[in-house]
Amino acid sequence: MDNTGYCNDSFNSIRSSTSDEDMVEIAGSTLDFSNTEDVPPLDRDYGSGDNPGMEEVNGVPKLMDLLDEPVPGVGTYEDFNTIDWVREKSKDRDRHREITSKSKESTWALVNSVCDAFSGWLLMLLIGLMSGALAGGIDISAHWMTDLKEGVCLNGFWFNHEHCCWTSNETTFQERDKCPQWKSWAELIIGATEGPFAYIMNYLMYVCWALLFSFLAVTLVRAFAPYACGSGIPEIKTILSGFIIRGYLGKWTLVIKTITLVLAVSSGLSLGKEGPLVHVACCCGNILCHLFTKYRKNEAKRREVLSAAAAVGVSVAFGAPIGGVLFSLEEVSYYFPLKTLWRSFFAALVAAFTLRSINPFGNSRLVLFYVEFHTPWHLLELIPFILLGIFGGIWGAFFIRANIAWCRRRKTTWLGHYPVLEVLVVTAVTAVVAFPNSYTRTSTSELISELFNDCGLLDSSKLCNYDNANVTKSSNELPDRPAGNDVYTAMWQLSLALVFKMLITVVTFGMKVPSGLFIPSMAVGAIAGRLLGIGMEQLAYYHHDWAIFRGWCSPGADCITPGLYAMVGAAACLGGVTRMTVSLVVIMFELTGGLEYIVPLMAAAMTSKWVADAIGREGIYEAHIRLNGYPFLEAKEEFSHKTLAMDVMRPRRSDLPLSVVTQDGMTVEDVETMITDTTYSGFPVVVSHESQRLVGFVLRRDLTISIDNARQRQDGIVSTSRVFFTEYTPPQPPNSPPPLKLRGIMDLSPFTVTDHTAMDIVVDIFRKLGLRQCLITHNGRLLGIITKKDILKHVAQIANRDPDSILFN
Repeated sequence: MDNTGYCNDSFNSIRSSTSDEDMVEIAGSTLDFSNTEDVPPLDRDYGSGDNPGMEEVNGVPKLMDLLDEPVPGVGTYEDFNTIDWVREKSKDRDRHREITSKSKESTWALVNSVCDAFSGWLLMLLIGLMSGALAGGIDISAHWMTDLKEGVCLNGFWFNHEHCCWTSNETTFQERDKCPQWKSWAELIIGATEGPFAYIMNYLMYVCWALLFSFLAVTLVRAFAPYACGSGIPEIKTILSGFIIRGYLGKWTLVIKTITLVLAVSSGLSLGKEGPLVHVACCCGNILCHLFTKYRKNEAKRREVLSAAAAVGVSVAFGAPIGGVLFSLEEVSYYFPLKTLWRSFFAALVAAFTLRSINPFGNSRLVLFYVEFHTPWHLLELIPFILLGIFGGIWGAFFIRANIAWCRRRKTTWLGHYPVLEVLVVTAVTAVVAFPNSYTRTSTSELISELFNDCGLLDSSKLCNYDNANVTKSSNELPDRPAGNDVYTAMWQLSLALVFKMLITVVTFGMKVPSGLFIPSMAVGAIAGRLLGIGMEQLAYYHHDWAIFRGWCSPGADCITPGLYAMVGAAACLGGVTRMTVSLVVIMFELTGGLEYIVPLMAAAMTSKWVADAIGREGIYEAHIRLNGYPFLEAKEEFSHKTLAMDVMRPRRSDLPLSVVTQDGMTVEDVETMITDTTYSGFPVVVSHESQRLVGFVLRRDLTISIDNARQRQDGIVSTSRVFFTEYTPPQPPNSPPPLKLRGIMDLSPFTVTDHTAMDIVVDIFRKLGLRQCLITHNGRLLGIITKKDILKHVAQIANRDPDSILFN
């Protein structure tokens, strides 16, 4: 795979080099459907001889059921396969019943039961602490390395520009960012602060540092953790739906993503750290799951933890714990029970508290862009807010189409074979174009913060250079004023920055470095919103007698707040790209502290989603999931076509008959031959080939492991040994090899539907139960099988897409 979450040769490298600790799917979890209470009394009468695999009573051999003791590997899943949610939840219920029943027997069992119940909360606490600490370190490091491109602090190279000038007594309020302790590279190298040579030297050092940071980032990703590139959210969504990608949430991915995220953000590329922080938090969750048996050995339980970890990621990225929980619920989670909601809330709270304790922004606030607007919004302002929503929807749909087209080109042309060169070229273009414009030279977070800002008399920004001749110094609320020359200059620079950000983000997202999309999307919307806000402000000042302003915007009043327009525009563009609604509004007001501006945010977010959905139904993450061919069954899509299960099931009329296992008529050699000759993940078990009456379903992996284990542990098992899936084993002829009983690995209750079941019902069943496959019957006889991949191919075919784009089982 050669796209956002996958890098060159990543499949082979992960298959060959990933340790078991790094696996999303952990080997060693077991499944035992056999019930010892159902063993017939006749079987219990058999005794044991010297043969460890056979027991004798009165000379009659008794067959040992291999799964009376758990076989390592049985019940686990192979890489790039989907888990069986029903089986995993059943396994967890059985475990819970056993612990509950034992808790009444002894004090120690009761303590064990309490510890088991408390382990989930303890795990959430650890995830919150670890993720919050990592996020704080990433924020501080990225701030320092971003400033390193422009200069260095003489008091200590580890201070960023702001911290360096904090203690200086020679800093003026108007030039608060200038102090003797902070030296630009031109000042250090050629001893000059002004002039063309100083400008060229600073320009050159800025580009060199950017290239160095991006080169280190892409090299570390390629060498040590191919899965550390990209945003990570499309893969997280796929994993939470039940898919297994070994190594994607491993310790190497965590270490490399944390380091390279700092480097990528510091390089000045048009990307953010917020999306990758969700990946980082999920890595923390997966690694900490190893400490608790019930999460280590159950894939469904682990995905509940990962849903909470995704909430933690957004909580530490934006300082928005409630928005993080809603983001996990609305955007990434596939299965989100009420218990997970409470634990996600607790984990997000702990993470936010940890981040607040570290205080990475140095302002004693948790929020990233704190705003304090003095003027309430007016009802008529909903018109420009809705216009911003329309812009956000159009921009979001354009961005998704352009980015997917570019990523597809990267996958199918020579461009994908040179990821390091691509990153360096994009970094060079970004740095060369960004440096002359002060609004693109600064970090994107600082740009958004300046755009959200409500101008005061003491602000030194160009955006706040208004004509203040008629303003009294004592007034707290500044009236609308005529814009000065610097404001018009800033508007031109912002217009150029808007075009640049819109174009460069298209090629940046999906490169082989960690890259988030939240901050670049918000920057585009914030620039557009600020430009519209300034335009509305000047319109209200010069034409306050127009009908739209009459009655609420009198001369000398503070009517329009351009910073509010920037905030609404940021929400609109982010919503257009991701299609978030509820979680987006909550994140935005937590992010800014602007609680009274929920209605404008809601109007813009909803308009943005409607417009973007009218142009294209998929958000950016769903589009990348489809591009990568992951087997993700989108819960938001409607299935409206009138087809039946018999139209989708396999085998088709022209196909070979369905491969099945009979319950008592096959030998070990027959089973091994069928496994070798096919690539299916499992096989239905029937009474006989003639009757085709369904008995159960057995997984290919469980069959292979059980037969290999039987050859090692049970004497006499050879190729001619008969395989039984029945509860009772019939008497065997004299001198015949001992049979192999595998009833314990068979699913006795596979999900079945009739051949005339409507496909919209089948699709709903797959979505809501998380099935891997469903067997099709007619009058009780097995006809065929429908897998999750068959449904995805059918949906793709109906949508006029290539059905072979679904790459995995």
